[in-house]
Amino acid sequence: MPLSQRPIKNAMVLAAGLGTRLRPITDTMPKPLVPIADKPMIDYVLDLLQGAGVERAVVNVHHFADQMEAHLAERQYPKIVISDERAALMNSGGGLSKGLKLLDDGPVLVMNADLFWVGEQKDAPSNLTRLASFFDAGTMDMALLCVRIEDTTGHNGKLDFSLSEDGRLSRYGDGMPNPVVYAGAIAMHSRLFADAPPDAFNLNIYFDRAIANNRLYGIVLDGHWMTVGTPEAISEAEDAIRRLDNGA
Repeated sequence: MPLSQRPIKNAMVLAAGLGTRLRPITDTMPKPLVPIADKPMIDYVLDLLQGAGVERAVVNVHHFADQMEAHLAERQYPKIVISDERAALMNSGGGLSKGLKLLDDGPVLVMNADLFWVGEQKDAPSNLTRLASFFDAGTMDMALLCVRIEDTTGHNGKLDFSLSEDGRLSRYGDGMPNPVVYAGAIAMHSRLFADAPPDAFNLNIYFDRAIANNRLYGIVLDGHWMTVGTPEAISEAEDAIRRLDNGA
C-alpha cells in the first residue's frame, strides 16, 4: 500500500494501570512517570505520537492521577485531554472506549503509556507514520504494530500473533510461521467502538473479533522495543537505549 500523506491527528494513550509489578517504585508514583534514562516512560510515547503528526491525545488517569495531570499540563504538543478514571478503572477496552468519546470521530492511534521503542531509521517514515498509512478502514478493524522477539527488551518471551504475508494477524500457536509480539500501538477508526459496552473490559475481545472476521492486520516495527514491567527491567531498558544511542 502506498504511504498516505495524511497523518492521523488524534490519539489515545492508555495510562491508568496500577503498575503493581513495578512496586515499590509505583507505591509513590504512577508507572507512566517512572523515568527511563532520565525521561518518563509516557514522554517517549508522546514524543513518538508528536513525531507522527498527532495533534490531540487523550490520556486516561487513575493511579496517582494528580501527578499525571500535573506532568501532562506542562506539555504543549500534542494537546493533552484527560480521561478521568479516578472513580473506577475501565481496563484496556473500557478505558479506550471512554477516551474515544473525548475525540472527534475518525481514525485514531492508540498506544500504551509503558510500551515504547527507540532506534528508528531517521531517513525513513516512522513506525507510527507507517502504521497510520497502512491502516485501511474498509478492510481492517485494526492495524497493530508488532515486533519480532529478537528486537525486544524486558519482554517475557510470549508470542502473540502469526503475521501472514499479506499482513493479516492470527493468534500464535506452536509451530506457526512468522511469530510476532504486539508492540502496544494500534491504528483504528473510532466507529469500531460505537457499540462498546459501558463497563470495564479487555481490548483482547476486539482483537479476537477482528481475527474472526479476517480484519486484524499488522506491520513489523523498525527499531528496538521495550517494556518495563519490573524494577530490574529498568536497567535493561536503559542499557538498550544507551547502546542504540551510541550506534552499536
